[in-house]
Amino acid sequence: MTDQTNIAVAKRQEWMGLLARAPEDALMPLWDEMNTSPGFEWLRRPEVGGVMVRGRIGGSGAPFNLGEMTVTRCSLVLGDGTVGHGHVQGRSKRKAEAAALIDALMQTKAAGAIRARVLNPLAQQMQATKTARAAKAAATKVEFFTLVRGED
Repeated sequence: MTDQTNIAVAKRQEWMGLLARAPEDALMPLWDEMNTSPGFEWLRRPEVGGVMVRGRIGGSGAPFNLGEMTVTRCSLVLGDGTVGHGHVQGRSKRKAEAAALIDALMQTKAAGAIRARVLNPLAQQMQATKTARAAKAAATKVEFFTLVRGED
């Protein structure tokens, strides 16, 4: 792959990851404010399923099955042939449809407006939540220290 293709893939992974992790109550108001409903046809209607989540001990150890997670996925094609996919945590078919539409629109000329009015505010909300959670956890942090006593 060329560097340009790698950059495009990385950008798409970034917005799809943001949409997949976003809480529905944060994403849907932003999407509804866009007040856009492009014509599309389903390639795969929203369907709920499960995926196995894998982990690694210490981040680099042997992989192990952590457990299952519920996901909803769908695929659609816009009138101009642009394909969008949505994979989201949980059972929200509405959120999966919105994610697929946003994915498709981010590949069109509407990308700037979608980024400015949906993705950037969503990323800011999620970062603010993460920062608040970290601050709350830091407030409960206990500092342990040991005084060294000299031996007589």
